[in-house]
Amino acid sequence: MLLFTATQAAATPPARKLQQEATRTLRAYVLKEAAWALQQAPVTVTASTSPRSAGGPHDFFSEGDYWWPDPQNPGGPYIQKDGLTNPDNFTAHRLAMIRFSRVVGALASAYKLTGDEKYVRHALVHLRAWFTDAQTLMNPSLLYAQAISGRFTGRGIGIIDTIQLMEVAQGVLVMQAAKGFGKNDLAGIKNWFGQYLTWLTTHPNAREEMNAANNHGTCWTMQVAAFARLTANQELLALCRTRYKTVHLPTQMAPDGSFPLETKRTKPYGYSLFNLDALTMLCQMLTTPTDNLWAYHTPDGRSIRKGIEFLYPYVADKTTWPFPKDVMYWENWPVAQPFLVFGAVQFNNAAWLATWQRLEHAPQVPEVVRNLPVRNPLIWLD
Repeated sequence: MLLFTATQAAATPPARKLQQEATRTLRAYVLKEAAWALQQAPVTVTASTSPRSAGGPHDFFSEGDYWWPDPQNPGGPYIQKDGLTNPDNFTAHRLAMIRFSRVVGALASAYKLTGDEKYVRHALVHLRAWFTDAQTLMNPSLLYAQAISGRFTGRGIGIIDTIQLMEVAQGVLVMQAAKGFGKNDLAGIKNWFGQYLTWLTTHPNAREEMNAANNHGTCWTMQVAAFARLTANQELLALCRTRYKTVHLPTQMAPDGSFPLETKRTKPYGYSLFNLDALTMLCQMLTTPTDNLWAYHTPDGRSIRKGIEFLYPYVADKTTWPFPKDVMYWENWPVAQPFLVFGAVQFNNAAWLATWQRLEHAPQVPEVVRNLPVRNPLIWLD
C-alpha cells in the first residue's frame, strides 16, 4: 500500500481508514499466497473419480458428510449421524474446487494490490482448465453432489458445495479488465457461469435448495448473487435482494439477532458463524446506491447489524457462548470471519476490525476451510 500523508489521512473518512487498515493487514499474507499460487498447476474434477459416482468424468461428485455405513446392514444404505463427518467419503472434487478457489482468490488479490499481470496470466491457466478446456472442464451442473450410498445419486443439499466458486467469480470480476485477459477467455468463462445459473434456478434439486429454511437457503442466494454479478444478470440480482429482505432475515433471524435454525443443530456455533457470514456477503454483493441492504431492517428490527452485534461478543470471547458446544470442531472456530471485516468497514467499528485482525487468516482444518468460502476479503472491498 502507498503511504498516506497526515493531510490525506485527516481527509479520509473513518470507514475508509478501516478499509485501508484491513488492506495493510492482508498485504503480506496475500503476496505469500500468490507466490504459492503461481507454482500450482490446475487440478479439476477430471483428475479423480469415484466408483460410487453415477456421473461421468466431468461431473462434480461429493458425498453427504454425516452419512455412514450401517453396522447392522453392511453394504446396505448408509445411515445418518448428524454433525459427525464420515472420513471415508469421497472428497477429492470438493478439495480440488477449494484449491481452485484458493488459487484464483490469491492471484486476483495480488493483482488488485500490485497491478502485475503475471497473476492474471496464471489465473487464466486454471480458469481455462475448469471452464473452457474440453478435456478437463467441469460440467455446469451439480447433479451428483452430496450423494448418499444406497439412497441418492445426488441431492439438492449438495449445491452448497459450489460456494467455493464465489471467489473464482469475484476474482474474474477483479481481473477482467487486465490487458492479458482475452475477450474469448472472458466470454467462455461467463458462458459457463451463465449455464450454471440456468441450472441453479430451474433444476428440481436446485429449486429445493433455494427453498431450504436454514443456511442452505442462504447459501443458494449467496452463490446465485455472486455468479449473477459476474454475468450481469440483473433479474437474478433483484431476486436475491428480494429473498434477503423477505425470506432470509424474517425467517432465519430471531428478534435478538440469533439464528434459531442454526442454534438447534449439533454445531450451533459454527453454523451461526457460517450463516452470518453468508448474510453479510449478500449485503456486500447486492447493496446499490438506491437499495442499501446494510441499512435494511424488517418492521420488527431484524437487520444484518443486529446479527453481527448478537454474535460478536461470542467471537471476542467464545467462553460466553450461551448454547451447547459444537459436537465437532468446537476448538477450531472462530477464524477471521468475513462478517467482522465487512461489518467493521461498513459500520465504522474498530473493535470488530481488531478482533478480525487477531484471528486466524489462513485456517488449515479442512472443515473450517470448507465453511469459509470468502477467504480473500481484499477482492470484495471496493
